[in-house]
Amino acid sequence: MITPETLDRFRAILPPGRVIDDPDLVAPWTSDWRGKYQGQAAAILAPRSTGEVAAILRLASELQVAIVPQGGNSSMVGGATPPGDGNALILSLRAMNAIRTLDADANIALCEAGVILQTLHEAAAAVGRRFPLTLGAKGVATVGGLISTNAGGTQVLRHGTMRAQVEGLEVVLPDGSIVDGLSALKKDNRGYDLKHLLIGAEGTLGIVTAASLRLVPAVASRTVCWAGVESPARALALLRHLEDALGEAMEGFEILSDEIVAVVMSEVPSVRRPIESAAAWHVLIETVTADPGDAEALTERAEAALAGALDKSLILDAAIAASEGQAEAFWKIRESVSMSEKAKGPAMQYDVSVPVAAMPAFMIDAAAACERAFPGSTAQSYGHLGDGNIHFHVRPPRGPAHGAPADRGASWVAARGDAVSAFVNDLVVAAGGSISAEHGIGQMKIHELARLDPPARLAALRAIKGALDPSGIMNPGKLVPPLV
Repeated sequence: MITPETLDRFRAILPPGRVIDDPDLVAPWTSDWRGKYQGQAAAILAPRSTGEVAAILRLASELQVAIVPQGGNSSMVGGATPPGDGNALILSLRAMNAIRTLDADANIALCEAGVILQTLHEAAAAVGRRFPLTLGAKGVATVGGLISTNAGGTQVLRHGTMRAQVEGLEVVLPDGSIVDGLSALKKDNRGYDLKHLLIGAEGTLGIVTAASLRLVPAVASRTVCWAGVESPARALALLRHLEDALGEAMEGFEILSDEIVAVVMSEVPSVRRPIESAAAWHVLIETVTADPGDAEALTERAEAALAGALDKSLILDAAIAASEGQAEAFWKIRESVSMSEKAKGPAMQYDVSVPVAAMPAFMIDAAAACERAFPGSTAQSYGHLGDGNIHFHVRPPRGPAHGAPADRGASWVAARGDAVSAFVNDLVVAAGGSISAEHGIGQMKIHELARLDPPARLAALRAIKGALDPSGIMNPGKLVPPLV
């Protein structure tokens, strides 16, 4: 139990004001972004240095107090929400928000865990560089959270996930010991790679306090295109065509069903369809160059590539953004999907991945299978076609014909949600995929991971957790399924 005496022990090792126990200040951080999970915490610990984090974990280990690391609290799977029993303290990294160094020549930014992604973008741009990972929550997501979940986003096609951007880590282990691995070494063959073990660990093995991150040259010019296609299969053929024609200039390739686009149109009055032609599916394409002298040539190459795609009947229609404002308008459609879907009411939402070659068929077949298995429901999808990541949504029956209640389907989700999840996840595994592509496991998917992951892999996860966190104080109830 977290007693007043326990909090006094933490106050004794931290400067004044670092143990926040005002219920009004704690409450906003005890639920997740989606409002799906509600936890309890007696206090928030707010360190401002790696040394203070180490002191906290040493004491937590001594007292056997559970710790829930938290950054921007933008987890989509309840990964930063404290448990409901109140027997854990939140450790907030938000005050550790310094960019310690930013070396444009070395293309390295040394950031503390609480640095907000958008802040890093702006700092890199100021020295002619960029951090090549972005996502819709860039205004709240923090470096530590992005590392702990191995975040993806819309630039994975060219630059890879967060794992590919991390050159070094500073980490505090559960016993309070500090691992300083911030040197950005290109070669380091000292056995097990602790850096990669901690990336994607969701705070269950230790706390990332700082990272050396890879920067790339700033974009001098970009060309953003929108195209309508008949099917995901045609979209994949278009991707391969554009890769051949444009090479490494290809940076983003997003696919959305027309139903998803219609949801955005209904919820965001300021956007409009980029093309007038009817299309069952849409793709958003971005190509970039770091060479200011290549801007005109890049646009010409994109135009020629799309013309070639039209000749091959890969696309139905296309539009190329004529200005940066129009390019942003195209992207606003994609970036408004989550907000628009949320406004439409409850839905079952899945972040999954399958082999890229299997993604077109999965988007069609899985949706049809769900609608057959759960009459009245509708299934829609969008995602990052270049890396096999599908955001797959199943919406409850709506309208008088289905007897939809006034709660807009919340009761259906509560009653059928587990069955829908099992059905979708079984389809994912049958396709050779993963039930978590970029959001992590958190607490939302932990039971399905236990059900579906191979026993040998689960045993390895538990063995690693037990070795580094034998007392189980780090982010309990997340990622690693317990033995039952």
